Amino acid sequence: MKEYIYISKVPNTIPRFRYITVVMSLNFPREGYTTHNQVKLIRGGKDYFDCLVELLRKASHSIHMQMYIFDDDETGRSVLVELLAAAKRGVTVFLLLDGYASQNFSRRKIEEIRASGIHFRWFEPFLRSRYYYFGRRLHHKIVVADGIESLVGGINIGNRYNDLHGRQAWLDWAVFTRGEAAGKLYYVCQVIWNKSGWGKKKWQRVFLVPQPANVKEECLVRVRREDWVRRKSEISASYLLMLKKAEKEVVIMSSYFLPGRQIRKNLDAAAKRGVSISVITAGKSDISMAKHAERYLYRWMLDRNIKIYEYQKNILHGKISCADGILTTVGSYNVNFLSAYASIELNLDILDAGFGKSVHQQLLGVMEQDSLPITDMEWQQHYNFLERFWQKTCYDTIRLMFYLFTFYFRQHK
Repeated sequence: MKEYIYISKVPNTIPRFRYITVVMSLNFPREGYTTHNQVKLIRGGKDYFDCLVELLRKASHSIHMQMYIFDDDETGRSVLVELLAAAKRGVTVFLLLDGYASQNFSRRKIEEIRASGIHFRWFEPFLRSRYYYFGRRLHHKIVVADGIESLVGGINIGNRYNDLHGRQAWLDWAVFTRGEAAGKLYYVCQVIWNKSGWGKKKWQRVFLVPQPANVKEECLVRVRREDWVRRKSEISASYLLMLKKAEKEVVIMSSYFLPGRQIRKNLDAAAKRGVSISVITAGKSDISMAKHAERYLYRWMLDRNIKIYEYQKNILHGKISCADGILTTVGSYNVNFLSAYASIELNLDILDAGFGKSVHQQLLGVMEQDSLPITDMEWQQHYNFLERFWQKTCYDTIRLMFYLFTFYFRQHK
């Protein structure tokens, strides 16, 4: 028997935000965008978690949280306290975690969470889903409160992503939104929640009515999803659009930059028509093999006058890009094979000159102050024949592993 839950609480007040001007762009089409939104770029670390806590404390109706990693550490426990407090005051809380990346949660902890009134599910337990294949994980980092406000980015819940005890968080970004886009995210979260779980839980579906968002300000925002298994390639399409339509400049920040053939083809075409392209990559990486594979592409990029910057201050985990200071995309999507053909990803596209200028300034600051430019001379001096051979080996190995693990699904898709 199906379970239906209806919520219809109404907010008392709606805070005002600054006005953001919509920019009409002939180059970047407006299809799929919601209009009435307020947006703010949030840097990872303390700023993000302060914003998250405020979001959870203000919620009066419902909370959807979908995370790839939710660590059982100081940061994770502090966020869990806020979720428990929200459930205690009557907010309907849905917590969906990836069944592989967040398996550090003990059964006892999960039982406590469920006993508190939080609706908890794993996304497709490891090796137990009929849609499973290597790399297909819930890579979302989304929080939606009341269907009115949301946080979307690349930031997981854990100490690595927070500023604690004098240690700087990994570099990452999120976008805070209020308005119609949050309502769209609300329904996306609800659909994914209903499709997750297994056995009897598949029949325990939830249909909630979000609160109305009375936002008069205008800023174009659209929700973009990537799930190759279910034939969604919207974020890849956003990157291709950026490269095809940009007239002056494209800046890409990606923590694991391994673009596939189609992205590389469009990078090449954009560079040939005179678009300035800058790519910010990790100088220090938490996945050594991926970093060596990434460096294998440096020669290819340098030959096309694509500027490369390696972030030096800490681990780079951000996934954000902008074109001509107008179109921005930010979320969980890395420009690589895994995000394009395996993981379930979610980004927001923001078409707005004010927001785009802010993003561009932030990325420019990272390039100028915290990064090492990789010039042709730098590349020649630092990577000898053996290092280049190892980089190619890593690159070919990652591609081969990915192909072999997904071969069966490709043949039966």
